[in-house]
Amino acid sequence: MLFSSMFFLWVFLPIVLILSRIIKKGGQNLLLLIASLVFYAWGEPRYIVLMLLAIVCNWLIVLLMARFPKAKKLLLVLTVFFNVGMLGIFKYTDFVINIINRIANQEVFAPAEIALPIGISFFTFQAMSYVFDYYRGEYPEEKNILNVALYISFFPQLIAGPIVKYKDIRAQIHDRQMTPEKTALGIRRFIYGLGKKVLIANTIAYGVDQIYGLQPMYITGKMAWVAAIGYMLQIYYDFSGYSDMAIGLSKMFGFSITENFRYPYVSTSIQEFWRRWHISLGAWFREYVYIPLGGNRKGQGRTYLNILIVFAITGLWHGADAAFIVWGLWHGILQVIERIGWGKVLRKCPPLGWIYTSLAVMIGWILFRVVNVEMTIEMLKRLFQPWLYTLSAYSIWELITHRMVVAMIVGILLMGPLQMLFQRFFQKAFKYIRYGWLDMVFCGVVFFLSILSLAANTYNPFIYFRF
Repeated sequence: MLFSSMFFLWVFLPIVLILSRIIKKGGQNLLLLIASLVFYAWGEPRYIVLMLLAIVCNWLIVLLMARFPKAKKLLLVLTVFFNVGMLGIFKYTDFVINIINRIANQEVFAPAEIALPIGISFFTFQAMSYVFDYYRGEYPEEKNILNVALYISFFPQLIAGPIVKYKDIRAQIHDRQMTPEKTALGIRRFIYGLGKKVLIANTIAYGVDQIYGLQPMYITGKMAWVAAIGYMLQIYYDFSGYSDMAIGLSKMFGFSITENFRYPYVSTSIQEFWRRWHISLGAWFREYVYIPLGGNRKGQGRTYLNILIVFAITGLWHGADAAFIVWGLWHGILQVIERIGWGKVLRKCPPLGWIYTSLAVMIGWILFRVVNVEMTIEMLKRLFQPWLYTLSAYSIWELITHRMVVAMIVGILLMGPLQMLFQRFFQKAFKYIRYGWLDMVFCGVVFFLSILSLAANTYNPFIYFRF
């Protein structure tokens, strides 16, 4: 079930909101748990058992750790094998089979073609962090399985994050307040996210898909630039819009969860980009992979190796294909280069840093989008040698619309520059507008236009559903 679907907006969400205001405080968690299970089962009814298995097993492992403290390390290893194994079976079986078949140069094993459960990459990471943090003594064992179940299955961030750590939300699960102020802020944030997703990301997505759907011989340099910039904007507004909706929904039910984006496209280095992009995933890998590997405590060489390992795994987390690993290593290698000395140059010249980071991220997104190294090289040729690729059987205006151009212009303005301009030079006016009647009117217009767009059955994909 998509947040940007009419059924969610007009049926599911209103019913759950109304019930949450009627049911007494003691029944809130049970209501949200039932709602979350229904939400997940709506799109993947057969895989609800998989998520319930993850909940029960991780909850039991923590109870066993509390009962048998001497076996904690063994149980921790068991946790990793169980969760990574479950993720591996459903997400990476065919990837491994393809590698074996290529090495053998014959079909040793037939593809398993196992359907990928929605959100499995997110809820398995949350389940693991619950066990990891208990192992490190962050909190006592949770004896009430309903609380753990709500944490892992909470529908606002179940499908695409942000990835929440139990230690950050534990107190809110046990006791929280649903106030009119929180609800209003949540609705506002949800509408902002809905507008980003429906009015900007969806509008751009159709044109981007049209261009990438062509054979390389028909893609001109101009088309390549439009597709590359368009996809940068699409994936940001698609994913950050969904994160905004998740944060807004959580606030409506009394929860405050972590931010996931802080204007990543204003970054002046790849290191800064990853402090601003998918923040919860970066924090998860830093805390549970990078630091346990040794972080930056064992010399420069080991630090660089740890960075490459983390970003190779980050790429693999995004998809079961070698292209995703290359994408992750691309970001890891650039971070190593910045640490070696390139970062000092970038800090002295922020404009150079922004141009370099934008180009580097854009190149990575091309590989991320096409999931094919050869196609990526073809696109890069057209980007950086556009004068050699000017002929096509298609006009660019057959592939994109004027609405897409407007959405791209608005997207560029709203990805950081306009907000930074207002906050720096018009701070008082910005604060007044932000929560005043003008903001209410703006939210109303955004919601109205979003509903009109959805009612017209316009293009409504969601990139991170496949992860």
